[in-house]
Formats: sequence, structure tokens, C-alpha cells
Amino acid sequence: MHKILVCPVAYNENIKLKSAIERFLRSPVRGDADYLIVDDASDDGTTAVIQGFASQGVQTIQHHHRKGVGAAIRTAIQHARGQGYEVLVIMAGNDKDNPDEIPRLVDPLLKEGYDFVQGSRYLGHNASVGDMPLYRKLATRLHPILMSFITGHKVTDSTNGFRAFRLSLFDNEEIRIDQAWLDHYELEPYLLYKAIVLGYKFKEAQVTKVYPPQRLGYTKMRPILGWWSILKPLVYLGLKLKR
Repeated sequence: MHKILVCPVAYNENIKLKSAIERFLRSPVRGDADYLIVDDASDDGTTAVIQGFASQGVQTIQHHHRKGVGAAIRTAIQHARGQGYEVLVIMAGNDKDNPDEIPRLVDPLLKEGYDFVQGSRYLGHNASVGDMPLYRKLATRLHPILMSFITGHKVTDSTNGFRAFRLSLFDNEEIRIDQAWLDHYELEPYLLYKAIVLGYKFKEAQVTKVYPPQRLGYTKMRPILGWWSILKPLVYLGLKLKR
């Protein structure tokens, strides 16, 4: 077993997930990491797609009913800790992330002593965002401004799901991922906030985010409920309403 577990989370991704898996299997990273997909009760053929790669070392955990992306990440964390992995890499199951860039997230953890590395599509002079819809550009620019203000630490891309962290973080009882209010999009900004305010060694790493053709669907995030879901942790934690 490797030290690193790479985990895309997926709900009804089918074609996009197949491409994401194939890209990982072709990547040089494959030799240094294990690969687990958390399937959040897909019903569009995604499950069969994952099973078709079992002989190539692709592992999976399937939820019996849809729980949310936060709950799927929680499942990945619990599995990785139970299996003794040192580092968990979370990436999109919809093929927006480039597996060849995983070392940009992992190397600072294993070689420089960082605890949490957040992927950023806005870091550096040659930011790459792909064909991102305008409303997503606005939302992904506003959220890091608020995150930076509340945590007191400059963050350029707090909504990017492509990130890596040491699993020893969860030995800290101040990081309470088991809370039910974190089941959806809340868990991702919650983890970033906690890593920063609790004083863990944190940095961002430049990554790309390429949006798929519109006919395949940009995102499953619903405009009002989804945006509130990613803002909620900043409100609750900033006002000390939640832990």
C-alpha cells in the first residue's frame, strides 16, 4: 500500500468519470498512489463504469443512498485513516482536475512538512480556469475574499475541491467532521477554515480547472442552495455559531 490515497467523489458522472479514471491510470502518479472512488449512490450507470476498472486497481465505496459530497469526503477520510494512509488527495469526479498535477499538492506535504495544500486555479500570473461560466467565476472570486477576511490568511481559491492534506489532522478534536450540517458542500470550506485557524502549515498550489463541454453539464450545484452551502461554514464559524 502507498502512503497516498487519491479519491474522486462522484454522483451520476458516468462519461466524465470514465475519462477521469482513464487519465489517472495513464498518469505517472499512478505508481505512487492508490485510487478510491466514493460513489454517492449514482443511478446513471456510474457504478458500472467504476466496476469496469476494478481489475486495474480502482477501488470503490458505494453509498446505498445519496448523502452529499461532504458525506462522501467524510467516507473517504474515515476509510483512509482506517487503512493507515498518510495523505489523502480529494479531486473532482467530473474530470475537471488534472491528475498529473497531484505532485503539486502532495510534495509540499511529504517533502516540506506542510499539513494542508489547497489547489488554486487563480494562483500565479498564468491562471487557468478553462471555459468557466460567468456566475461561477463571480462566486469563486467572492468566496476566497470572505475566507481571507475571516481567517486572516490570504486565500485565492477556497472553493476548489482539488486539495491534499495529512490525515493526522483528524487526530485534533477541534476538527469535527462528523457533524450532520457538513454533509453537502459545507465540509470542504470547513476543512480549509479549520486548517488555517488552528495553525496548521498551509499553502496553495497552482492547478488547472478545465470545465467539460456544456452538453455534459457544468456542475450539480444548485444556484441558491448550493451557494449558501459553501458560504454557511464562513457564517457559522465566523460568528462562533458552530464548531
